[in-house]
Amino acid sequence: MVISAISTAHGTGGVAIVRLSGDGALEIAEKMFFPLCATAVKNFKPNMMYVGNIDGGGFYDLGMCVYFKAPKSFTGEDVVEFHCHGGVELTRSIFRQTLKFGARSADKGEFTKRAFINGKLSLSSAEGMIDMINAESSASLRAGSMLYGEKLTREIKSVQSELTDVLAKIDVDIDYTDEAEETSALNIETEIKNISDKLKKLSSQYSSGKKIKDGVTVAIFGKPNTGKSSLLNALLGYDKAIVSSEAGTTRDAVEGEIIIDGVKFNLIDTAGIRSRAGEVEAIGIERAKKIISSADIILSVSDGGGEAEIPPYSGKLIRVFNKTDITEPRGNYDIAVSAKSHSNLEKLKTVLSEKSLGGTALGEVLVIEERHYSALIRAENSLNSAMENADNCTLDLLSIDLKDAWDSLGEITGETANEEIISTVFAKFCVGK
Repeated sequence: MVISAISTAHGTGGVAIVRLSGDGALEIAEKMFFPLCATAVKNFKPNMMYVGNIDGGGFYDLGMCVYFKAPKSFTGEDVVEFHCHGGVELTRSIFRQTLKFGARSADKGEFTKRAFINGKLSLSSAEGMIDMINAESSASLRAGSMLYGEKLTREIKSVQSELTDVLAKIDVDIDYTDEAEETSALNIETEIKNISDKLKKLSSQYSSGKKIKDGVTVAIFGKPNTGKSSLLNALLGYDKAIVSSEAGTTRDAVEGEIIIDGVKFNLIDTAGIRSRAGEVEAIGIERAKKIISSADIILSVSDGGGEAEIPPYSGKLIRVFNKTDITEPRGNYDIAVSAKSHSNLEKLKTVLSEKSLGGTALGEVLVIEERHYSALIRAENSLNSAMENADNCTLDLLSIDLKDAWDSLGEITGETANEEIISTVFAKFCVGK
């Protein structure tokens, strides 16, 4: 069945694209496109643009048509694209004509889903594509591009190959004597541990990967009037939070985003922490404590007048002394700044960048999807079960855990993913992709 969709963003633009995919796409193009050259549509050379008139149902738009011949296309099927002028109703009219001539409106992500089904890309590569589209920082774009480039897929397939080798040895050894089986089991246990170590290395990347993809959450907390809101505004480069000398001005969280060294940081200015507060302010303080507990980094802001009670998250705490423009730094602090004069703000950004990923190099991170992390953990658990039971069970029982590990890894690439998983992945896409 031929599917059709508008593949460019909704709105007015210079050019819009209506895309078709499936057996019969070229036949629809023959009915809708009238080239200015003497070449008939059925004789179009693949991957070449042709200028002509596109039937929009009651009018003709001068545009272009390109044909991608199966299997050398994005979807692995015959693909046709109409490149027309980017008017909203103009594009819709051409799209409606494709439906009139036999196409069906594509579902979300159906073009990419067909590419996956036809073996043009793995499931993890498809997820990398949507991550690239949705990237809000250069770091998340790079991570998405590595995923789209099948780097994680290659790592997973390499591990699966090692598991296959172990399973093959088990199948052979099942026919051997008990003595041979015992000797083989020792070697197999070592191989399983080596495979498990590789998976642990991959899964350990997820903490950094999540921050790269979604951004690093930074909670700014402290006593009232320490300059938390001023610090937020200074880091953002514009006034987002209300600044006042009156205690309790910030009663709810105020958020803003910045990019530091290619990584997105979600800054949250929380209500000032104090014991004496009105009912409304107290609600804001409780919300602040919840935000602080889930933050990746905490900026504890003081100005020499005493610190708010330090929460039990010292591993992600940065003590900031503020107001160096009017007073000398004192007490316990990691960095001294002035939100008003912007003194040492760039150094603070450097500290945030260094602390955010714990020294992990951006190019090392391959695991950015929660789905992949969960599958890796399940595979690790299966391998741990195999190692724990290696001395107490037969090789055929041992192979069950190894096959479970292989299947868990296959969910990442899509080899063993069920329809529910596949549908969930492609539902994240827009129509036309």
